[in-house]
Amino acid sequence: MSAKTILIVGGGVIGLSVAYYAMRAGHRVIIVERGAPDHDSCSLGNAGMVVPSHFVPLAAPGMVAYGLRTMWNPESPFYIRPRLSRDLLDWGWKFMRTATAEWVDRAAPLLRDLSLAGRQCFIELAAEWDNAFGLVQKGLLMLCKTEHALHEEGATAKRANRLGIPAQVLTPEETARLEPNLTMDIAGAVYFPHDCHLSPQRFVAELTRRLIDGGAQFRWCAEVVGWRADGRWIESVCTSAGELQADEYVIAGGAWSPRIAHALRAYLPMQAGKGYSVTLRQPKQTPEICAILVEARVAVTPMPLDGALRFGGTMEIVGLDESINPARVRGIVNAVHRYLPAFSPEDFRDVPVWRGLRPVSPDGLPYVGRLRSYDNLSVATGHAMMGLSLGPITGKLMAQVLSGAPPAIDMTLLDPDRFA
Repeated sequence: MSAKTILIVGGGVIGLSVAYYAMRAGHRVIIVERGAPDHDSCSLGNAGMVVPSHFVPLAAPGMVAYGLRTMWNPESPFYIRPRLSRDLLDWGWKFMRTATAEWVDRAAPLLRDLSLAGRQCFIELAAEWDNAFGLVQKGLLMLCKTEHALHEEGATAKRANRLGIPAQVLTPEETARLEPNLTMDIAGAVYFPHDCHLSPQRFVAELTRRLIDGGAQFRWCAEVVGWRADGRWIESVCTSAGELQADEYVIAGGAWSPRIAHALRAYLPMQAGKGYSVTLRQPKQTPEICAILVEARVAVTPMPLDGALRFGGTMEIVGLDESINPARVRGIVNAVHRYLPAFSPEDFRDVPVWRGLRPVSPDGLPYVGRLRSYDNLSVATGHAMMGLSLGPITGKLMAQVLSGAPPAIDMTLLDPDRFA
């Protein structure tokens, strides 16, 4: 295999992971990022979870009804801002058509394989990097406030076991034995022992440092404004910082990927799903295990290495709007006390709010692989809430594709042209 120059558009966890594994494969890499070196990518403030438990795609039976039922509540976990948008209508139509039991049956084994392989990548990187990002392998608790939610999560646990993902339904007493330092008011929980958590900020920082030390070139504050192509061959990308040439190009621009690809007539249906998080630097209680407050859809993660505790959630479909909606944050804060009574809304007063735009495809699977219209153009985006969890395995698979090797996992369902 001859070394190539590979240009990746996007400096979030997906773009950095593609660059890292491509560099390990012997290639030269250039990362083009529209933000500055201290840019706030979607990966930095997320829940920091590695989740084999999340094998059900976002497009699943009941999600459309759930969205319609909750979207009028300003504090609900899910919200779609009504607006006249052809892209939104197109995405919504595709989402409704995809959200079937048949689709879940097809997608779940792939999400399982990707997540378990991704988990192994994190374990290997933690061993190689002296665990600089604080990987904790203690599992995930799905904390249920109601018996109804516990029953539904129990059904998911049975399905997980059939797929080879360990899961166990716990009583409140059994849950308390796993989390003796956390006061909980719950009906029960489901425990996924193979899930993990880590510090996303430290992981991204370590990835960036190792890329720089390995000779990767970063082009900061460089926004893509166009492309130059000759037939099926991309010759260069035009940016606000100048024109850049490479042998291979990868679009990994998160929620901005459809805009970046539009000039090449590449069709990537996607909506930006805004999420929020708040981080308590000195929490009253600190759990050992990351958790999700099921009915509220709020993630709770102890941040390794610094003692902080992060609460994150919501899926707000509002376009490329990075403003902060106080009602959405209020929904997260108000939910915490119902499950974890040691905490009160007062604990979150004046705590800074983080927000990020997740790239959400209409079928709940990312776009990963080559575009058929060009011989040297690939895509790695659309991971929704799984960007951190699937970052390293996406990078590893893309490095194989870019090197001309068969990918270790069948990527047919991830085809970037599947909606074209």
